[in-house]
Amino acid sequence: MKRDVRRIIYPVLLLTAFLWHSSPELLCLPESPVILPVREQARVVNLWLEKRLETILPEIMRREGVDMWVVICQEYNEDPVFLTLVPFEYLSARRLSMLVFYDRGPEKGLERFSVSRYPIGKFYPTVWNPDREPDQWQVLAREIKARKPKKIGINESETFAFADGLTATNKSLLVKNLGPEYARRLVSAEKIVVGWLERRLPEEIEVYHHIARIAHRIIKEAFSSAAITPGITTTDDVRWWIWEKIHSLGLRTWFSPTVDIQRPKNSPFKDNVVRRGDLLHCDVGITYLGLCTDHQELAYVLRPGETEAPEGLRKALSIGNRLQDILVAEMVAGRTGNEILAAALKKMRAEGIKGSIYSHPLGFHGHAAGPTIGLWDRQDGVPGQGDYPLYYDTCYSIELNCRVAVPEWDNQEVLIGLEQDASFTREGIVFLDGRQTQLHLIR
Repeated sequence: MKRDVRRIIYPVLLLTAFLWHSSPELLCLPESPVILPVREQARVVNLWLEKRLETILPEIMRREGVDMWVVICQEYNEDPVFLTLVPFEYLSARRLSMLVFYDRGPEKGLERFSVSRYPIGKFYPTVWNPDREPDQWQVLAREIKARKPKKIGINESETFAFADGLTATNKSLLVKNLGPEYARRLVSAEKIVVGWLERRLPEEIEVYHHIARIAHRIIKEAFSSAAITPGITTTDDVRWWIWEKIHSLGLRTWFSPTVDIQRPKNSPFKDNVVRRGDLLHCDVGITYLGLCTDHQELAYVLRPGETEAPEGLRKALSIGNRLQDILVAEMVAGRTGNEILAAALKKMRAEGIKGSIYSHPLGFHGHAAGPTIGLWDRQDGVPGQGDYPLYYDTCYSIELNCRVAVPEWDNQEVLIGLEQDASFTREGIVFLDGRQTQLHLIR
């Protein structure tokens, strides 16, 4: 009996010790969003991939009038779209990897296969046996010709880097092996690539709220006494705290987090130590389940006796929120990024707001594929990327800033840099896990 009790109690004690010493985040389940074990992450991502390949890709290829798409790249020189097409477990291409998608029409659906030495799970059965046919390029050419495609999409583009992944060498070899007749059928797959990358499943958008909540939680904790001791902690300390926090949760950041300070010009302090009365700003992005976030939020460090930030700073944030409202109201399906930018800036200026708009698509990449809505140094529009239209079922980082004079700081202008993520569907724009409307307060 004692031995049976030990079998029950010892594992419980070990698990408790593990949770306490190794993962204190897991002890706060009501407060902290759940992060799945890696195996479960793979299951979710692969289910999404299967549905995306069966629904999104055929629709995009038919929309663009291309009946075959070929993705060719090599190990450690991957095409930007390659890793979004293969299962979670595949972290790189293997040797020379070739994926082929052939649209047989609505009834038969999309055929998928690879011409590669190694199989790519159940998604892409390989049609190449190297022992029988050593020339991989000849096999690819044979399989293409056997299907008689009218248009063969390849990844080359002057506008979107995401769609420009076919190297000059691989294109040359493809043209050589196809021969003149089929080489003439090669077309840019630019809009297939962008369409594939930007389109989100309803399931992905639903979970995106959860991913944004994880990012919001990290920022909330970073802008608290858990990470900051006024008078001691520096902005570098907070930046590295955020980075360490992200990694401790088993997540990745797709860019180095940043933290900066604004304070009254008459302050005697010119260093990067966080002090009472400072306005802090951060820029943080995480990657989870293959999807990226991008957030900029603000915090105020309370002075002794204060229970809230000065009214001028609170008003400044509300003006930033108003600029967000102006921008998202102009995001209408079919409009280009440049048209949205021009309309939003016109309304912004009419309301007397001093600001800039530089929002971007979000998804598999942080600065993702889709219509660019301004750049910080291109407020007159962005040729090419800004001329791409807005489609439903896509996600964006609503990024912008405004400059507001703060009476409590002798009317010094404060820069309110905001960035919140949002989905765009037929129901309209929805901020993922909401947006910041009140300053974080650090005591």
